[in-house]
Amino acid sequence: MNFWFLIMGARLSLVGASIHGVYGSRLYMENINNSAMEPLIKSLSLVSWHVFTIFLLVSTFTLGYLAYYPNFSNVAYPIIAINLLGAGLFIVLGITNHGALLRMPGACLMGGAAVLAWLGIG
Repeated sequence: MNFWFLIMGARLSLVGASIHGVYGSRLYMENINNSAMEPLIKSLSLVSWHVFTIFLLVSTFTLGYLAYYPNFSNVAYPIIAINLLGAGLFIVLGITNHGALLRMPGACLMGGAAVLAWLGIG
């Protein structure tokens, strides 16, 4: 186990959660609320946005915990998998019909957290 890789992964996820949950939410919901979408769609959009924020917080706490309690290293594999799959989703959707996703930091954030977690348990 490498303590510092796990701590860096936790910090990256925490910075991502902070920016995503506060600043990003304000920008996103301002656009959503000014749209002509139905109220239910706006509410579901807000929930979806913050599910990702919660995921980033879970990654933060899990990687931070593993840095101090390395005997639970198996817990890192779902975090690595979800981060890799999320980064892949950003890339695949960005390459296809949603190019704006490639300008967002999601793939780098999730890919970086996955790599740091992998290096931390490797």
